[in-house]
Order: sequence, then structure tokens, then C-alpha cells
Amino acid sequence: MSIFECKVSLPEIKDFIKDLVLVPENIFKLIRRDIKEPVGKFLTKMMEAELTIFLGRQKYERIKGKRERNYRNGYTTKTFAIKGIGGIRVQVPRDRLGRFNSRIIPKYKRQEEELSRDISLLFLTGLSTRTLSMISKHLLGYKISHSQVSNCTKELKEAIERWRNRDLSREKIKYLFVDGVNFKIRIGNSIERLPILVAIGVDDKGIKKVLGFQMGDKESASSWREFFKDLKSRGLKGSDIKLGVMDGLSGLERVFKEEFINSKIQRCLVHVMRNVLYKVPKKYKKEVADALRDIFYAASKKESYDLFMKFKQKWEKIIPSAVRSLEKSFKYCTTFYSFPYEEWVSIRSTNIIERLHKEFKRRTKSMEIIGGERSCYLLLSFISLKMELYWQSHPIGMMQNSLINLRNVNKIFTQNC
Repeated sequence: MSIFECKVSLPEIKDFIKDLVLVPENIFKLIRRDIKEPVGKFLTKMMEAELTIFLGRQKYERIKGKRERNYRNGYTTKTFAIKGIGGIRVQVPRDRLGRFNSRIIPKYKRQEEELSRDISLLFLTGLSTRTLSMISKHLLGYKISHSQVSNCTKELKEAIERWRNRDLSREKIKYLFVDGVNFKIRIGNSIERLPILVAIGVDDKGIKKVLGFQMGDKESASSWREFFKDLKSRGLKGSDIKLGVMDGLSGLERVFKEEFINSKIQRCLVHVMRNVLYKVPKKYKKEVADALRDIFYAASKKESYDLFMKFKQKWEKIIPSAVRSLEKSFKYCTTFYSFPYEEWVSIRSTNIIERLHKEFKRRTKSMEIIGGERSCYLLLSFISLKMELYWQSHPIGMMQNSLINLRNVNKIFTQNC
């Protein structure tokens, strides 16, 4: 008998209300606990009606002149989870020939679709399968196993794969940021540290978009070529690409120029500065780092070149290897000066793609090991979609435009004063 059906006296009701005043949350616990039984009975009745339609006759009904080969064959007790209620016990009716499969609660289904989606989202937003299993009872009203979490996420894979392999022919991409990041991924029975190649595009409105990622050797020119060809086969217009921003791998730069013939190369200034400073003794590092910042953040290409020549004259005899390293890269470090001023801060380094990599690593840190290539793509796609939502309101050049507008306002204000 539920709390809604039992008969109680007035003093008992008063005592009950007093207890609830002291701990009001208890009423919701009672409701959730007491509602399980009628919900379970309701679902059982629904499935019984479903079986009646399937068999074409009521219980105990016989059809004249026809021999019935299939009929009711008892029940199977099953626990089914509903969002906000938790696990409820239902009696699933069976038929003798085993052909009946309820559409209300299908075979092997342990929870409703909305609950499955919530589990998937909790997993994708940062909770590991182990942690989610531990706290699911409190969050969802139902304890789930590690394998159930994995099964729930499988339902998203088809949609994720469609997005990852979507048509790019309508995208007007002008810049490409490319890089690779390593993950520990379970391949068969072994754990491998494998790189994922990533490409982020910037369209004609300055909006950043993750165009694709796939497993491949980031040090291999052939891997990059295959990756670029895949992007083009999905509709990316190679002739529209004006600039490629990357970390300076010679094989990557050569392949990029071959695949995107109208493009220029911009080497990431952060990577170049890091490579130069590796060759500088500790006592000179700060002075050299300041000089490098002056070179790469100069107001014009000519000023940058003049500062580079001064740097070379000063340091060539003291740290010749560092100077040679900078000299080899300098040509590709100043490409950004050929593009709109308000975009310089965004296109002179791979910070855009590094930010995405940090999100990848932050999300997968709790997992330590990713269970296969498909699982890796699932997580990366979800994170990419989250990042794209943010990027839509933060196009490249927006901050610089704001600063320019602020300077103009200050200038006008000063003149008027």
C-alpha cells in the first residue's frame, strides 16, 4: 500500500507534517519511492495491451476455426530506469514462440532514451565511466555500470561520424591551422601513444571551425598529404586557402604548399622562439627572449627585419647556433604582415589550435587511456562542437577591432577637448 492509499488518523497526520517541517526534503524522497510501484504496474499493463495487439486476441480468447500456435507464456521481471524516478520493477509479458518484443521497453534496454542521453552528456563533459557509475545513484536515481555508460555513448557515434565527415563544399575557408596531438589509445590488447592530426579553418567572416581530425604520424609528410586530400575530397576548396599556420615541420610545409597552391606559410612564432631559446645559455635567455619579442611584435615587416639584423650583428659570435635557427625561420615568421592588421594577433601562432588541444587533454586526463580510435573521435568531436559555439561569437580580429575603435574614440575625445 502506498502513502497515497493508506488510512491515517489526524494526530498521525500532524506528527507527519511536523517532521516534514523539520526536514522538508523527505516529502520528495517519499514521493519518488512511493511512485515506483504504480509506474511499474502502469508499464506492465501497457505491455500486456501491446502483447494482445501482437497476438490478435484477448487473454483466454480463442479464434474459431483457427489453430493458435502462439500464446501468452508468463512474465519476465526486469528493472528499468526512468529519469527522476530511478529503477522500477516491471513484469514484461512473454509469448511462447519468443517473437514478441515490446516497443515500450525493448529487450536489453535498461533505461529510457532521455536518461541515456543524460548519461552520455555527463560522460562527454568530463566524468569518467568509473566516476559516473559511482555517483549515478544520486544524480540519476539509478546506479549504472561501466559497460552501460559505454553502451549509452555508442548511440551518439553515428551522429558524430556524420559531423566529422560532413560536406565542406559550402565552407569559404581562407586560413588553415594544422597541428598534431598525442593520446594514449587502446589498440587491440596494447596501449599506444598515437598522434591525431587536426585542422582548424577560418572562414571569410573570421569564424573558426574544426574541419577534421584523423589518426596519423604528425612527423610524416605522407600522413599530412592523406589528411589534406581527405579534407579536399569532402569539398574543401584548396584554391581558396590563403594561409597555413603550422609549427615548422619541413615536410608538412612542403606538402601544404603542394596541396594548397595559392597559400602562404606562417610558422608559429611561439615554436620558433622556443627553438631559438633552446640554443641559448641560461644567462642570456631573458635578454634574447626580450629581443625576439621585439622582432616578432614589431609594427611593420620592415621594422621587424631591421630588428632582426641588429639581433644578428649582436649575437652571431656569442650564440651562432641560435642565430642560424632564427635566420632559417625568419622568412616564414613574418608572413602575417601581408594580411589585415586586426588579424595579426590570431594568425602569427598556432595558439588557436593549441587551445583546442588543451581542451582535448583536459577532458581525457581523467580517463588516462582512451578505449579505441572511435572513442577518441567521439570525445574530440564533442569538444570541437563546444569550442565552435564559443568561436561563433569570437571571430578572429574582433579584439583588435575593439582596440582600434577604442583608440579612435579616445583620439576624437582628445581633439574635442
